[in-house]
Amino acid sequence: MKKILKFLKKRWYLILAIILVVGWIYIQNQAKSAKSKETSYTIKKQNIKNTLSLSGQIDADEKVALKFQTSGLLSWVGVKVGDSVKKNQLIASLDQRDLKNRLNKYLNTYAVERNTFEQTNQDNWNSQFDLSPTIRDEAKRILSSNQYNLNNAVLDVEYQNLTLEYANLFTPIDGVVTNVDTPYPGVNVTPAGAEFDVVNPKTIYFSATADQTDVVNLKNGMTGDISFDAYPNETFQGKLYYTSFTPKTNETGTVYEVRFKLDPQAMAKPLRMGMTGDLEILVKEYKDSLAVPSYYIGQDSKGSYLKEKDNGKTVKKYVTIGDEINGNTIITNGVAAGDVIYD
Repeated sequence: MKKILKFLKKRWYLILAIILVVGWIYIQNQAKSAKSKETSYTIKKQNIKNTLSLSGQIDADEKVALKFQTSGLLSWVGVKVGDSVKKNQLIASLDQRDLKNRLNKYLNTYAVERNTFEQTNQDNWNSQFDLSPTIRDEAKRILSSNQYNLNNAVLDVEYQNLTLEYANLFTPIDGVVTNVDTPYPGVNVTPAGAEFDVVNPKTIYFSATADQTDVVNLKNGMTGDISFDAYPNETFQGKLYYTSFTPKTNETGTVYEVRFKLDPQAMAKPLRMGMTGDLEILVKEYKDSLAVPSYYIGQDSKGSYLKEKDNGKTVKKYVTIGDEINGNTIITNGVAAGDVIYD
């Protein structure tokens, strides 16, 4: 190590000379490289397509989670997972013996109140005109109180009858049973503890999310190509029919849900809820348009410009630009097909 340090001290001027030579060579190479990087581009007419790629999954318009509105003993379950059901079909029931007894009790109470009301009305109505004003007012109050009692008896019967109806669970849609929390009767359940899920497979769609900068370019009726992960070698069509007005919650950034109706070929497949895929939709197409790679465009206080050569000298040619699509910028005015530009 000492010998090396001694050598460096004696030959420092040689090391300095080597550094200077290497630095000069590097600078020359960089200059040549920068000069060689200058490229040209011949403007031509072309078709420019603006496509949007979205990822999403299968969902359904008609899907319900059914629960009892009251607690009770689960006495009957008429479906299991995978069963097909029809709209308004009864799928489960709670024990109704206590409820029916209560209803009969309230019906008896109603009958008593009805008889009392009619008897009171008969006893007081015909004779009230021969009584003093004070007694007549008292008779009216008795009739009014009996009317209220009768009304309450009617309400009790209607309420109990409604409770009896709540003991039966019906499906409001056609579909397939996808979940049964409590498949066996004989269990006490609460409104939160026994759920029956039904999905209508005929209403499935492809659900995706689009950023706020992209969703403004989407309109109902647009079609896109869908490739499902379950069928990677097949492509299906989807038609946009719904765009949410409010952004989706629990998402990073401001994104909106878009829904695509599936074509008959896709609907014929055994697609399942939650299956994922990718969609590519044509947002806008420019046919026979002049476009240049965006990095050729410069900006200054006068506007956008391209660089051209005039007798070997670089000059600015100001142009009017349009949309930028996939790294290319549409030129709407200022150049013609065949013009050569430089970076």
